[in-house]
Amino acid sequence: MKANGQKLAAVAGSPGATIRALRLGKGLTLAQVSERTGLAVSTLSKLEIGSVSLSYDKLMLISKGLGVDMASLVDPKPQTARGIGMAAGRRTVQRAGEGQLVETHSYRQMYLATELLNKKMTPMFVEIRARTLEEFSREFGGLIRHPGEEFTFVIEGELDFLSELYAPVRLRAGDSIYFDSEMGHAYLKASEGPCRLVCSCVPRGEDDEQLADMFVKVSTRNELDATGAATPVRAKASRKAGVKRAR
Repeated sequence: MKANGQKLAAVAGSPGATIRALRLGKGLTLAQVSERTGLAVSTLSKLEIGSVSLSYDKLMLISKGLGVDMASLVDPKPQTARGIGMAAGRRTVQRAGEGQLVETHSYRQMYLATELLNKKMTPMFVEIRARTLEEFSREFGGLIRHPGEEFTFVIEGELDFLSELYAPVRLRAGDSIYFDSEMGHAYLKASEGPCRLVCSCVPRGEDDEQLADMFVKVSTRNELDATGAATPVRAKASRKAGVKRAR
């Protein structure tokens, strides 16, 4: 039964099958991709056949190693190249509940506009779960930081925005904040009920090693799940059932 499940997971169009197709299309062996990503050959092989889950950090490392946009690994829809003389007019419509779901203990993030490659910004819908800095730090090791700038608009609930350079500030529905994301920061839930926001991150430069490293560390700690200590950070494709209230 397990073997059949692995075969079904690797059907065409699945992330694992897409990774394998991209690797073979570039003429790369598993060993070469391992050197580029730092992931073990055995892990890459299991990812390709769908026998292990694709976490956010693995998706990011593989996209960097293969030189492709991460969105193309989870939503590999064909893109039409713009010809000479054609106006720049890309657009995508995101229906309610659609997007790429990424979950950690502290955040529930729905990445939007994933079918557009090479975007200048990364928009997402976020639910805040962590209530204390201690809880947040157990997962991220303290305040997080990544090259670039970040904009957040609160649509429901209240949150406390913590940073290393400013006193904590409480944001309520309708409030927004724009800040340099290289400054250590954290979002903490500050009210009962859901705490939801829309966020957009704009990286500084093409290579975001620090963001990848941060999620690698989180995922490594969370993979203690084998001992029953934690739940791994997971990235999973989502459609209409994607946006649910955090439990």
